[in-house]
Amino acid sequence: MQLFSFEGKETLRAKAQMEGDNISGTAEFIEYEFGDQKVVKINLELSGDSEKLKSGKHAVHIHEKGDCSCEGFKCAGGHFDPGPAGNSDPDLNHPFHAGDLPSITIDQNGKGKLEAISTRVTLSEGPLSILVGEGTALMVHANPDPYKGGEHGSGISGGPRIACGVIKKV
Repeated sequence: MQLFSFEGKETLRAKAQMEGDNISGTAEFIEYEFGDQKVVKINLELSGDSEKLKSGKHAVHIHEKGDCSCEGFKCAGGHFDPGPAGNSDPDLNHPFHAGDLPSITIDQNGKGKLEAISTRVTLSEGPLSILVGEGTALMVHANPDPYKGGEHGSGISGGPRIACGVIKKV
């Protein structure tokens, strides 16, 4: 008797072109459906000048607005955290946002890959969708993510924003 099926059905895809000061890369988002449950696999590849994209861990988050056009990527807003009790403040509610992801590790040559699975977001319609409305952005920060909260404006959740990409349906 088989209780579980680990074969999910791919339902949607999205992509983000990551850009920063001498930093570039791509992020791919693939939604899978396992019965009633949806999960999103995130594949992020980054490369850059080792002065701008230093070796070590860097925080990665989905931000609430699909806009990377302003200085310091501040127009992407806070962390994606929909819902009636949502709190997008990057520091106060961290690491409990729907958009919080594992950190990416960058090597000595300024290259890194992240593969992660999230049950906190979807690509399909619904309250957890990162594609509806004005959309969302994927953000990479200069510092590691300590996975704890702090005071508003403290930067505890990753510090300066160094690479950003608007997430778009493929």
